[in-house]
Amino acid sequence: MSADLRPVPTDDPNADLGFGSVVSRDSRKRLLNRDGTFNVRREGLGYWEALSAYHYFLTISWPKFLGYVAAAYVVLNALFAVAFVACGAGALTGFSNEAPMERFTRAFFFSVHTLATIGYGNIVPVTFAANVMVALESLVGLLGFSIIAGIMFARFARPRAEIAFSEVAVIAPYRDKTALMFRIVNKKRNEIVEMEAKVLLARRRRGGQATDRDFIPLKLERERVVFFPLAWTIVHPIDETSPLSGCSPNDLRALDAELLILLNGFDETFSQTVHTRSSYKADEIVWGARFRNMFNPLDPDGTVSVDIRKLHEVEPVA
Repeated sequence: MSADLRPVPTDDPNADLGFGSVVSRDSRKRLLNRDGTFNVRREGLGYWEALSAYHYFLTISWPKFLGYVAAAYVVLNALFAVAFVACGAGALTGFSNEAPMERFTRAFFFSVHTLATIGYGNIVPVTFAANVMVALESLVGLLGFSIIAGIMFARFARPRAEIAFSEVAVIAPYRDKTALMFRIVNKKRNEIVEMEAKVLLARRRRGGQATDRDFIPLKLERERVVFFPLAWTIVHPIDETSPLSGCSPNDLRALDAELLILLNGFDETFSQTVHTRSSYKADEIVWGARFRNMFNPLDPDGTVSVDIRKLHEVEPVA
């Protein structure tokens, strides 16, 4: 049986959710990636106009950020070491009796001492040129460490919702009917309250142009929870009013269906609202399956625990 594909009025300005008609009509990729990023590329700006180093270093992973810092630290000290060597054989104490490579090594570690304002005193600048380089490097060190400290503080202070989504959604019998379900869990130890979920079905429109899309909000069994200490299975009951009523897996694939998910909650640690996004394509929906139980047996002291490793596990419905 094919689905009841009621079209959404094309004159509704809220129907495209901000993707715009061009993205909705022409994009052949999923609109929303699993990590919450959008499949839209911005072009036409110059390199420096498009560059946002602060945003980039604020959003990359910690290993990559620390790798950049370490690489910049080594390269900067190497450049100043070359500059000290270029100042001549008498630039630093002990230079005159050393080979070029030994001078570079001595200058490199002297640069480390200068940049970090350590100052052991075993190597000192001698010539005017060397003292100028020390003054310049001290200024670079002060500014550089201030910038790095500011970015690191911003990274620690920036609230982020570390919500894990189940790898698949499922469609299975649920309370004498059928329902679409997916599962989320908070990966961090912080407490999130007033968690709200919105789920929309994006699909190609049947009966209109082949490239037209509908964006249809799905009614959820529960759209918000006051507290979110455990896992939350978000359920959309598939009744006669649901746009998924009568749908088959082939129907969803043919319509290039995608479930768009937006979560909002209040993070008590930072006293700020946090949000996260994800999506499921038709091939990421498992039919006739249910999620395995994530709750462990009660601890001896009566504490309830959740095994996050079971977040993605499903089993066939008997």
